[in-house]
Amino acid sequence: MKQFNYVITDPEGIHARPAGEFVKAAKSFASDVNITKDGKTVSAKKIFGVMGLAVKQGQEITVTVEGADEDTAAAELEAFLKNNL
Repeated sequence: MKQFNYVITDPEGIHARPAGEFVKAAKSFASDVNITKDGKTVSAKKIFGVMGLAVKQGQEITVTVEGADEDTAAAELEAFLKNNL
């Protein structure tokens, strides 16, 4: 299992466009990918779950990746967050 924390820097938080792109990226991996914020965990492969977290700028999320390609998935998803959110 791989896990990392990330503080959202985008002024709009996790909004529709980057959320959709993040879900698409997460779906490209075989591993299970989850996002946790304030004790609530959702699948990063489901757009309504990601949007339902209502993550705002300055809030921290924890991304957990578990599965066969977890190393690659964690690295690429962390890079996605840094580049887009």
